[in-house]
Amino acid sequence: MTRRCRFLLAFFVIITGTLTTHAITSSTIEAFDSRGRIELPASKQRIGDAQRGRDYLINGDYIKSGIPLELYRVLQKNHSRNELGRAGESATLPPYLTAIKAHNGRAIASSNCLACHSQELNGEFILGLGNTLRDFTGDNSAYAKKIDQLLSVTELADPKPREAYAAFRDATLAVGPHIRTKVVGTNPALKLALVLGAHRDPKTLSWSETPRFQLPPADEVIPSDVPAFWLLHKKNAMFHNGMGRGDFARTMMASSLYTLRSIDEAEKIDAHFVDVHAYIDTLRPPKYPNRIDTELLEHGEEIFSQRCASCHGTYGKEWSYPNLLIHLDKIGTDPAMALNAQKQDATYGVTYKESWFGQGEHAGRLAPSPGYVAPPLDGIWATAPYLHNGSVPTLEALLDSSLRPRYWRRSFKQQDYDLERVGWIYQEVESGGHKHIYDTTLFGHSAEGHPYADKLDAEQRRALLEYLKSL
Repeated sequence: MTRRCRFLLAFFVIITGTLTTHAITSSTIEAFDSRGRIELPASKQRIGDAQRGRDYLINGDYIKSGIPLELYRVLQKNHSRNELGRAGESATLPPYLTAIKAHNGRAIASSNCLACHSQELNGEFILGLGNTLRDFTGDNSAYAKKIDQLLSVTELADPKPREAYAAFRDATLAVGPHIRTKVVGTNPALKLALVLGAHRDPKTLSWSETPRFQLPPADEVIPSDVPAFWLLHKKNAMFHNGMGRGDFARTMMASSLYTLRSIDEAEKIDAHFVDVHAYIDTLRPPKYPNRIDTELLEHGEEIFSQRCASCHGTYGKEWSYPNLLIHLDKIGTDPAMALNAQKQDATYGVTYKESWFGQGEHAGRLAPSPGYVAPPLDGIWATAPYLHNGSVPTLEALLDSSLRPRYWRRSFKQQDYDLERVGWIYQEVESGGHKHIYDTTLFGHSAEGHPYADKLDAEQRRALLEYLKSL
């Protein structure tokens, strides 16, 4: 994709909080048991139709503004692979764009959820895999201005193309300077949600040109690794830090905040996202494509059962998953995401709770806590890099903290994946300062914590790695 069109990537995942550390209060600590755990309860979910949900996810109009289709065709060649098997104009668009009608009836290329929730890996397109190849390091508001200039030339003859693009342009101008990540492959979802929330009236959801509460500095962006869609059917909280409870469909459809115009429109989209949630609950991970040593696997399964299953659950037909939130003091991983979500709960959290999203029978809930959820590990072989901030390039390094590089570079080519060490092929380098180098010394980027497999010997870790390939 050309630089001129990169801003079309969707800058959304779902609502969470962000930025600026603060002390943990005694009232939050009391919720944890003596082992530093909270068992997250399930929330009642609405029942939807999975087939309708897939169609709406890949063809739906939940982002109702975008680049006019005729201009997109001038700037970009047709996408020929049609990975999603779509019909009509969308058949020649990449998976993360959808051809729809804007409010004024003009055909547009609109962003969809697959901008962040799909990726090619070793030649296979995987719907639901969190995308770790996207580049969010630039200020996309500059590209929005260029597109607006191109459309203004035609405005006197036909104002509809620029009208169809206006809501997307306004949102991109607002969020672009605030969501520049330090490294390619990390996701700015946390900051994006905060900025979009600041520009929405909580009662009417109408757009506000100026933020309604003070935002953190533009260059403070906590990185996030996008969780795989197929994990959701096991989870009682959608996000790494235990946020995203209550009605999952309500939280998912917050992606439409980018161009949403009213409560009425939100309610229509919400009804469709009940089906989208039903479809996502049917997704399962791709199988590990290489040979697995069965003898090592059996030994690794024993080790996993003894040392890992109490937090990460059991696997197979009779699987179980405990939905445990682990306190920061116990897990030891980078605290920025969790602590700053609590900090923003005093502003953004209150706004969310008072808004349409946090009200009514099907309300979503944020519920920030000072810890991280021990996630399900289904398909873990495909989901590198690891930890909630994507700071560890391989599963081998996750299981042996002495192997974790301080600064590491990868090619960002989907075929450069190591199926034996399980993760991205990388080069350890001496310093950071480049967008293609992951710098674990940056705020929010630490690769510390989760040291539990360090207690194993090399042969035990090798066996455990072999078992994890099978999940």
